[in-house]
Amino acid sequence: MTKKTVFSAILICAFLILCACATTGASPEQRYFEAEACYKQLSEDIEKQKYRSYWLNCIRQFESVTRAEPDGPWAAAGLYMAGRLYSELHALSRKPADLHNARSLLEKVRAGYPRSAYSQRAAADLKSMGAQDRGPDLAEKAKNQYFTAESLYKELKRSPEKQKYRSYWLETIRGFETVIEIDPTGPWAAAGLFRTGELYRELYSHSYSPADEMKAEQIFREVVRRYPNSAYSQRAEVSVRSRSSPDDPIARLTGIETTSGTVAAPGDTPDKAPASGDPTTVTGIRYWSNPDYTRIVIDANQETDYTSNFLKKDPSINLHHERLYVDLEKSRLSESIQRRMSIDDTHLKDVRAGQFTPDTVRVVVDIKSFEDYNVFALMNPFRIVIDVRGKADEKALPAPSAETYFTGEIEDGTDSASLVRQLALGVRRVVIDPGHGGRDYGAPGAIPGVHEKDVVLAISKKLAEKIRRDLGLEVIMTRTTDTYLTLEERTAMANTHRADLFISIHANASRNRNAHGIETYFLNLTTDNESIAVAARENATSEKNISELQEILNDLMRNAKINESSRLATYVQRSMYTKVSAQFNPTVNRGVKYAPFYVLLGAQMPSILVEAGFISNPRECRRLTDPEYQKALSNGIVEGIRSFINETKPSAMVSTDKNS
Repeated sequence: MTKKTVFSAILICAFLILCACATTGASPEQRYFEAEACYKQLSEDIEKQKYRSYWLNCIRQFESVTRAEPDGPWAAAGLYMAGRLYSELHALSRKPADLHNARSLLEKVRAGYPRSAYSQRAAADLKSMGAQDRGPDLAEKAKNQYFTAESLYKELKRSPEKQKYRSYWLETIRGFETVIEIDPTGPWAAAGLFRTGELYRELYSHSYSPADEMKAEQIFREVVRRYPNSAYSQRAEVSVRSRSSPDDPIARLTGIETTSGTVAAPGDTPDKAPASGDPTTVTGIRYWSNPDYTRIVIDANQETDYTSNFLKKDPSINLHHERLYVDLEKSRLSESIQRRMSIDDTHLKDVRAGQFTPDTVRVVVDIKSFEDYNVFALMNPFRIVIDVRGKADEKALPAPSAETYFTGEIEDGTDSASLVRQLALGVRRVVIDPGHGGRDYGAPGAIPGVHEKDVVLAISKKLAEKIRRDLGLEVIMTRTTDTYLTLEERTAMANTHRADLFISIHANASRNRNAHGIETYFLNLTTDNESIAVAARENATSEKNISELQEILNDLMRNAKINESSRLATYVQRSMYTKVSAQFNPTVNRGVKYAPFYVLLGAQMPSILVEAGFISNPRECRRLTDPEYQKALSNGIVEGIRSFINETKPSAMVSTDKNS
């Protein structure tokens, strides 16, 4: 063995030991997010789900959360998720030992953390496990067929040539229809039916046949009718497409439908909009939470007036906490809504909905403690957002020091999260948000078959990999596949994951096919008509709604990092233009602008929205699908982030040439 080989082996061993030490020193919060990322990746990869080792890897990561701090705020969550994963593994493996481990961990949650919200969840899961000891049955056969159909779909998506032929789409759809035929009342039936609707909608993007779009909507309504208690029922309700009005000012401006984020309002009669004068129906409540931030969203089927205020502590009814309420006027509560949801995080106890008066729905949030909150409405569909903020009662993360701030390159980016913890970065976690997705295609391309949702996902994946490799930062993507997310959900993900930067990637569109160039936005008030139009298109709303939103934006921006976002946008735009124009000419630098984008509202970190080019321009549409153009864009964004970090912490940089 040569000296060079021995030296290389020593370096590799040192690197592995360093990474292991870094992992050992990770906080429970960091461990939980890493385990969650592991689980998310596994849940999106059907092939990996076939191998036990991938399941056990994620389970061990969740268990390490509890071991790191058994009495901390993340302990119950880690233990509960480990039990849940053993339960899901048992559904695939049918090994009694997996079911035993699941029960054992869930019992520990109940016994060790009786006051945690996870204790109730564990009890419910344990109750449902009573029927899991029986052998394969119809449900098992339906599940196997579902995975078979998913394999057909993955094969279809890997072949652009097959996607040109209707027969391959119908074969895949038939695979999911078989799931329902095997077990029409079983747990996989709603999932199979919902997937047939999604495939017909995706087929419509290739065939442009109104019959395919109509078939998709019929299937989604069938999911709601046949499986009202399934989780897919609500997803199907919001998947019923809402068509833009011919009088939509944004449609007139851009020459396209304003479909970005547009969904039909879920309600008791999803097949038609509420008649004029009908009361608003409150259809659902959603929330995202971590120990220092919670976002609650109240969904309704049409716009209505609302008020919010506090109910003071009331010892007479044994409630020793404040209650924030939102009253929706001329409203009624959907019969299918979950009227009480336990949150039980650091700041909130639960959220409750009720018919306060015959024409008023009241939603009450029971508050333990808080520092600040906002209540605001978003349109199309109408929903009310409640953001509650405070500081978690846990050990603070270590502050970055000048000696440990890192900007060099990493040869192997497979464990960048460990390196980030090791080097205690000030900017350590970036959330990348590929715009649109799923049934929301975004703007259509000048080239048939090209859609905004696909090109921005491709750009975002390259960007995420380059940030991990070149900057050593942890990267979380709001979506890694063709899935639908609401605009408020994307920001909530960034906040709950405590991101240090949030970057949303989009492609521009205009009625003028000659319009071209790249531009970067941050959140702020604006009177510029063009910026208002861009925000309205990305928000899937009207210019009128944008103007109304600006009236309340001052309150919403108290926690927004406007100055930092402006600097980040400036650096990213400058670097992006430099990199792109060096390879692709002509390229127009449209500069840095600001507007009220829904997807940036409530972000608690520097956040920007990148318009990577005009998909409505034939030349730029071709560029946006070109891997080299996507690479140049990513290089520019990464260099912009690097410059922002340098400017933000100029004394905390370590030269990459220091030890060379």
